Amino acid sequence: MTATAKDAHDYANAVVNNEIVTGKLIRQACKRHLLDLERDDVYFDEDRANHALEFFNFCTHVKGVLAGQPIKLEPWQSFIVASIFGWMRKEDGLRRYRKAYVEVARKNAKSTLTSGISLYMTAFDNEGGAECYSAAVKRDQAKIIWGDARVMAERSPFLRRVFKTTGTSIYHVGSASKFEALASDSRSLDGLNVHFAAIDELHSHKSRDVYDVLDTATGAREQPLMFSITTAGFNREGICYEVREYCTKVLSGIIDDDSIFAAIYTLDDEDDWKDESTWIKANPNIGVSVKWDDIRRLAKYAKETPTARNNFLTKRLNRWVSTETAWIDLEAWDRAPALASEDVLANSPCIIGLDLAHKLDVAAAVAVFAVEDQYHVKAKFWLPQEQITAKSRSIGNKYQAWAESGYLELTEGSIIDHEVIEEQLRIWLAEYDVHEIAFDPYGSVQLANRLARDGAPMVQVGQTVKNLSEAMKDVEASVVAKKFAHGDNPMLSWMFSNVLVEPDRNENIFPRKAHPDSKIDGAVATFTAVSRHIRRREAMPSVYEEEGLFII
Repeated sequence: MTATAKDAHDYANAVVNNEIVTGKLIRQACKRHLLDLERDDVYFDEDRANHALEFFNFCTHVKGVLAGQPIKLEPWQSFIVASIFGWMRKEDGLRRYRKAYVEVARKNAKSTLTSGISLYMTAFDNEGGAECYSAAVKRDQAKIIWGDARVMAERSPFLRRVFKTTGTSIYHVGSASKFEALASDSRSLDGLNVHFAAIDELHSHKSRDVYDVLDTATGAREQPLMFSITTAGFNREGICYEVREYCTKVLSGIIDDDSIFAAIYTLDDEDDWKDESTWIKANPNIGVSVKWDDIRRLAKYAKETPTARNNFLTKRLNRWVSTETAWIDLEAWDRAPALASEDVLANSPCIIGLDLAHKLDVAAAVAVFAVEDQYHVKAKFWLPQEQITAKSRSIGNKYQAWAESGYLELTEGSIIDHEVIEEQLRIWLAEYDVHEIAFDPYGSVQLANRLARDGAPMVQVGQTVKNLSEAMKDVEASVVAKKFAHGDNPMLSWMFSNVLVEPDRNENIFPRKAHPDSKIDGAVATFTAVSRHIRRREAMPSVYEEEGLFII
């Protein structure tokens, strides 16, 4: 039975009325769809939506037990296709959406849907000389969608009359259009005149090169379409997460952008990933292309094997995590207790941890308070103003946003001004019951000497496994037990999410990061302070006699 535009409307209504289980972001997308039906500056063209949906009658599955059978779009797929091709601008009658972002877990027939849309855009979008591309990091990845499309074109008696295929291209002779595979290592990325681009697994793009080149190459077309499709990933500093964050703001109404469509199938933040009733939120094709026994088997393994957990969360439940070997449990981190009041903090033992090693980069000071059996932390960060322009665009934008929100202080010049940091430390010394200021001697000696001369309790703590391993485990246990209050500081949260662990044969751990832009300074400063809290609890006052730890 052919899917119709009515199926898309029915799906949106069922989602909004909670008749279909979905996550918050899909409910927002469906609500947006229904509200827009009442607008007078855009309109939904049933005929154009139906034309695109009917095209899938000529496409067949190319893999698995359904290979060779006609594709039957599921309601959620009909909603995506009808939305992209049915919505028009009243001012000129052209397609409203110029970009589409679809994020859904693996095995939900993303490639099949994208291959069909690619063929439609090549031959049936009334575009002369359409240049259509499947793009990915590597050509082999780009060829997955293109290869499926070629098989569809060759197996269908109708499509065989429409297309000609070669080893590198799918041609539509009638309109002089083509569909080809591109990759970031292609020499032909420049000089394109793109009508359609399917960007596969956007999360795997380490740079924004492919996305930006294709985006700028659509300027000469009247109604181009960039169709990004992906699962969740690990890199929250990359182009994919940047696009995703933008889409979530559009769906929530924070940003008004009529040119972008987004469908993000994922669990909600508060969902317990072990509860299989939530899995449908990330797997709308569960019971169809996603097999229950398969996902249950993988979930069981993820529960019992922590090293496999993040891969299961990203690939099968479409949840973003920071790295493949991330240390902190971000779900537990997000369940932190509220930060204590200033009165409580002022009367609680405080130890300040410093990480000032890099004069050209972020410096961190974290005040860790022992409030009964909990840790409560306040963090301050500094960065030389001139260094923002030296960062990648995504990192520079993050820093600028944090600076504007008061989480990051920009100091004048190209190197860190330690006098600004010293001023903040003196404020904390006056406001709180500071027992120690713990610092790594690398890059901090002059500041430490100045403060020590004025009576500040400076304690040197080398960044070694001996000093940090136990502190990291203590922090981890506190986070899991909801006894670590971080005040929802987004910069500190980002740094904790970047921490990787490197265990040794004795199960000691030490913080490291995946790449230079994954800053962990705030986390290291926290571990430094917590290590001193541990020593004070265990050995006060003889703690200062330990090897390698001394007051200046």
